[in-house]
Amino acid sequence: MLTHSRFNPAPGLADFWNEFRRPNPYRWPILVLSIMPVAVILYWAMGTTVYKDPERPTITYITTVDPARSDAEIAAENLANQEVKDLRAAELARIAQRKREMYKALGAAAGMDVDAIERKADAERAAEKAARAKRREELLQQADRSADTSSEGADQ
Repeated sequence: MLTHSRFNPAPGLADFWNEFRRPNPYRWPILVLSIMPVAVILYWAMGTTVYKDPERPTITYITTVDPARSDAEIAAENLANQEVKDLRAAELARIAQRKREMYKALGAAAGMDVDAIERKADAERAAEKAARAKRREELLQQADRSADTSSEGADQ
């Protein structure tokens, strides 16, 4: 029974309340100064953000081709892929041509000069194609120059 009364906070709180109720001019400043260290520590701790280091990712490699395939198999697969690519490009070109024909018919029905519009659109497509070809050529030249400068640096 003696150990239980040792850890009982009720007498301590009652004693604190008796002392705090007494008129004392320093009661509020002492209370504020007593609370300040805890308040400052809590303010600092709540303003601090600590991030845990992210987990290292686990990488699972999925291979869809046999790593032991021969050069002939690789070339055959590349040819098959190129055929599929060509078929897709031809289908997209067919769809685009069909759209142009439908818009021409719509424009003709609306009374527009569809031949002039088509010539203008063809000129724009040709200009875009020329710009892409020019840009591709510039990139190739730039790549050649950078390869030349890197090989010169390796030779020295």
